[in-house]
Amino acid sequence: MMPLLSFWLSHRAELVTLFAQHVLLVALSTLVAAAVGVPFGIFAARRPRFGAPVVAIANIVQTVPSLAMFGFLLPVPLIGGVGARAAGFVLILYGLLPIIRMTIAGLNGIDPAIREAGVAMGMTPRELLWQVELPLALPSIVAGIRVAAVVGVGTATIAAAIGAGGLGEYIYRGLSMVDTTVILAGAIPAAILALVVDGALWWTERHLSARKTRRSRRATTASAAAAIALVAAVLVGSGVVTARAKGAIVVGSKNFTEQVILGELLAQTIERDTGLAVERRLNLGGTLICDRALAAGDIDVYVEYTGTALTAIFHQPISTNANTVYATVRELYARGGRTVLPALGYDNTFAILVRGSDARALGLKTIDDAARQAPRWRAGFGYEFLERPDGYPGLAKAYGLQFRAPPSVMDLTLSYRALAGGQVDLIAGDATAGLIKGLDLFRLDDNRHYFPPYDAAPVARAATLLRYPQVRAALERLGGRISAGDMQAMNDAADARHEDVTQIVRQFLRARLR
Repeated sequence: MMPLLSFWLSHRAELVTLFAQHVLLVALSTLVAAAVGVPFGIFAARRPRFGAPVVAIANIVQTVPSLAMFGFLLPVPLIGGVGARAAGFVLILYGLLPIIRMTIAGLNGIDPAIREAGVAMGMTPRELLWQVELPLALPSIVAGIRVAAVVGVGTATIAAAIGAGGLGEYIYRGLSMVDTTVILAGAIPAAILALVVDGALWWTERHLSARKTRRSRRATTASAAAAIALVAAVLVGSGVVTARAKGAIVVGSKNFTEQVILGELLAQTIERDTGLAVERRLNLGGTLICDRALAAGDIDVYVEYTGTALTAIFHQPISTNANTVYATVRELYARGGRTVLPALGYDNTFAILVRGSDARALGLKTIDDAARQAPRWRAGFGYEFLERPDGYPGLAKAYGLQFRAPPSVMDLTLSYRALAGGQVDLIAGDATAGLIKGLDLFRLDDNRHYFPPYDAAPVARAATLLRYPQVRAALERLGGRISAGDMQAMNDAADARHEDVTQIVRQFLRARLR
């Protein structure tokens, strides 16, 4: 707890700023969602035939994953791009469904006799709505706004992936830095904010209608208990609760295209060469998730990059000698019961990218060339690059980079499309990313040799290799067999041509590793 308190104290100004951004984003989006959703709910309650399509559209929007929604909106004029504007629009969309549904439920739950009494007293439809129906439906409407606000608090943390700010910045930063303290620095205030919002609106709802609130609370408790029981049953029945399938080798990966391909490559190699069963746990998340999963025995092997292991996992000084870096991380992993197998054969270093059209028009070839344009440019970087010792702080110092505004913080995968779409002018990507070619991006030469080597190498639990020596033999066969060109071609096939990863890997193994 003390490291967390120390972090909050040392970053108190930043924490206040991020917290304020989070609150403002959620508050404004929820207010707009209420201003739009309540009238739509009234219309849908009075005209069910015409209101059904509105509810259906809101339902469809709710099923789209939030990160995917942010990605869809990047190239959209006016409402898209990076920053709080696109994030706010997505939060409004997600807030509409509960508000519309609860408004409909509140109006439809009014006793028809009450309406008849109002009509008998000579009330017009407008007077009936404002003086009778809405006051009676208000507790239900507030309940819908309450759900929308709490959902907004959670979704706003993901909005940090497109540079919208908020407490999600700490969460993403901590995952990239392999630092649980930083993760908790964002997660705990976000959780407290959600509880405060939920409690405040529940209090409002209760005081609007104590009897309805009591029934709502009992129903909510029963529903929550039933949901928990159902989820537990599904998890147990599907085998998720158990650590792994009996006797299977568990292969993991991080959550971007190249890592998924590499995870599938390891899995197919083990299956083909050993005949052992393989369980795939791909798309696990960043470096922190995969490293902790390996250390805990939840996975047996995944591919890590030597420079990432050196700086992000073991927090060692930067070195530019590939052999030294490999030897250092191999020794450090061994102390924790993990084994670094031979490198796959390519270096996936950070690539400083600009649009191809800008590179051609301005004659850009090196990072030094870009540094002269930087004061007029906007930059966008992933959390990992912004925080790591081998990332932006050191790069800016080495090349004298100064942009017209602080770099936007966004998800790495989205940053390629943000650059191509003109949302930013310079990013830090992966040297082997398939989207470099597909989106006509240009990689600037690291002419001052700032970046350390990032050789891709499988890291496995030593106990697994001792128990299954055939797994070690199979994975060692991959050593030195994959070039940067091979990896970029596979990434391009997945990202640009949308080919199936399983087939991409199968074709590569047939062609190159017979």
